[in-house]
Amino acid sequence: MGTFERYLSLWVALAMFVGIGLGLLAPTAAELVASLEIARVNVVVAVLIWLMIFPMMLKVEPGCLREVGRQPKGLLLTIGINWLIKPFTMAALGMLCFRVLFADLVPEAAAEQYIAGMILLGVAPCTAMVFVWSNLSGGDANYTLVQVSINDLIMVFAFAPIAGLLLGVTDLVVPWGTLLASVLIFVVIPLAAGVATRSWLARRGPDGPAAIQALAGKLKPTSILGLLLTVVLLFALQAQTIVAEPVRVALIAVPLLIQSYSIFALGYGVAKLLRLPYEVAAPAAMIGTSNFFELAVAVAISLFGLTSGAALATVVGVLIEVPVMLSLVWFANRTTHWFPKS
Repeated sequence: MGTFERYLSLWVALAMFVGIGLGLLAPTAAELVASLEIARVNVVVAVLIWLMIFPMMLKVEPGCLREVGRQPKGLLLTIGINWLIKPFTMAALGMLCFRVLFADLVPEAAAEQYIAGMILLGVAPCTAMVFVWSNLSGGDANYTLVQVSINDLIMVFAFAPIAGLLLGVTDLVVPWGTLLASVLIFVVIPLAAGVATRSWLARRGPDGPAAIQALAGKLKPTSILGLLLTVVLLFALQAQTIVAEPVRVALIAVPLLIQSYSIFALGYGVAKLLRLPYEVAAPAAMIGTSNFFELAVAVAISLFGLTSGAALATVVGVLIEVPVMLSLVWFANRTTHWFPKS
């Protein structure tokens, strides 16, 4: 790692403060950027995430995808955590915090909405940013792609029933436009671009693999720059909320932080017990920890309104995601020796 990468956490912290400052000093510009959406997916955020995802997609070898099915333990692990454990532990933590621990600090109506927002985050495993975390932690690109794809397929059928059950809502409507657009924007398009670029470079014969590695190396600074700009943008878009309700934001962050680190610990620990290769174990644990916040925010707004407590809770999930996931990437990169070699 170069000097810049070693201090990535510091740059992220600075990016958070810069984002808040820009959001307060230029709120009109932040509102303009926020309005640039397709099916509630912000176009500017999408472009920045493409910058981060593309180097990972360059590593995907279509011919190796069929090999993933021969190692089903990693797939079963992420499916079990994401759909049998995570939604219910998130609901339980939200209720514990806002119905018991913080009951005297938050009005009951607001507390119930915060719990609802957390539940929506818990039922939406990550689709986009997990490629970034997998890439930064040295995950297997082919395996990560299959893990994400299977979770997206399950989400089509399981999101509404589980969210409706935990929210007590019988007529929950999934914003299919957001779900399908996110899969297209964050999986299909960058994957197609990566595979096409890889195939083009591979035609150079013996020099092909070296050319692919060289391009991935050149794009690494671009990927990190995209990450930092994403942090700036996310905090700029929510600067007014952070300043207006800092105590509420902090209270909501508490169960979300506990959930994130607990789910990662569970997934990583079980992966160690199963003796999964590190390149499979790291992304398997991170998919459950990271969230599909575009979908969660969209559903919260459609169900409870733009200014609701549920929408605020999903936004807080967005704000803590990058710092939390970077800390887990740091931890994973220092514990590769826990796992057998791939």
